[in-house]
Amino acid sequence: MLASARGRLSRPALAGNTGRVPALRVPCVGVIIKDEAGRLLLIQRGHEPEAGRWSLPGGRIEPGESDEQAVVRETQEETGFQVTCGALVGSVERPGLGGAVVDIRDYAATVTGGTLAAGDDAADARWVKQTDLAGLPLTSGLVETLGGWGVLG
Repeated sequence: MLASARGRLSRPALAGNTGRVPALRVPCVGVIIKDEAGRLLLIQRGHEPEAGRWSLPGGRIEPGESDEQAVVRETQEETGFQVTCGALVGSVERPGLGGAVVDIRDYAATVTGGTLAAGDDAADARWVKQTDLAGLPLTSGLVETLGGWGVLG
């Protein structure tokens, strides 16, 4: 505490302090998988946010888990596929529940085994041709983001 010119004690101002509590950040991974025909693997979200919409497989990174471990686990849980995690393709922030910020890091992955079957919090899972994306209710910004990263096209 510092004494002000009037003799009262005051707290020093903090640069950038707005007095607001920062939003909770939720670290997540997304998984970009294409098959030999160029189709994209999508899941239909079974829970909020954006329940019922189609998106990439993925989800929260568990405490102590690496991004690579989360990619492998989430893909197995949501699609039934075993995968090898590849390179980071990009990252994006999306609004989450209760004002949280969902911080998603999307990775390329390659299927190494398993059988496609929706599971965990995925209501459905399927391979989708790029030409069929426009006919599906997709999560906010998915096409624009993947297009910007060169995944589509």
